[in-house]
Amino acid sequence: DPDMPFVPSIPEDQFILVEEGDPTVIPCRTSDPDAQVTLVNSLDKAVYAFYDSKQGFIGNFPAGSYTCKTMVKGMEFKSDEFLVYILRATSQLPVEIEALKTVYKTGETIVVTCVVFDNEVVNLQWNYPGKVKEKGLIKLDDIKVPSQKLVYTLTIPEASVKDTGDYECTARHATKEVKENKKVVITVHDKGFVHLEPQFSQLEAVNLHEVKNFVVDVQ
Repeated sequence: DPDMPFVPSIPEDQFILVEEGDPTVIPCRTSDPDAQVTLVNSLDKAVYAFYDSKQGFIGNFPAGSYTCKTMVKGMEFKSDEFLVYILRATSQLPVEIEALKTVYKTGETIVVTCVVFDNEVVNLQWNYPGKVKEKGLIKLDDIKVPSQKLVYTLTIPEASVKDTGDYECTARHATKEVKENKKVVITVHDKGFVHLEPQFSQLEAVNLHEVKNFVVDVQ
């Protein structure tokens, strides 16, 4: 089609997510399989890569904006703009789980965090006693400086004794068959308690000038 040298692309094709170090395709396809196509970056400089008219340009591309150009009967045509995003993803999944404390009273707020290091392409699931009732509030913080980490925070407001149990986060790599899970045990008591064990009787006698110690164990 001389009026449409580039096959129209859908919006989803224009945003290209690729793992660090992996090859990808910039999918500017031509309606003429013999068309001569040039790939340029945001600075309008040519980028050299293998071209397949049925797929597009194939190679390892830095993050940024790319456009394809071709000539038809002396007229220059440009494709849609393609945006390449580089995601950090290691083959391993370093995961840590943390709880501010592991013993709570009824009515307090339980807070548990699960941290995934050096990966941006992760699916994370929580399992905890109140999950069926969707009691937990989940927040994600994507921290990139000084290093990449995903911080998932699970908050259980107004905890009850039924919230006692295992709190587990399972991280799965989005593109590789790798997963890692961590667990912490949380206990919720109906009410707070203090247990005293005095090591003396209700009535004690002491001689004049005598020094006497009174010891109490507090739990």
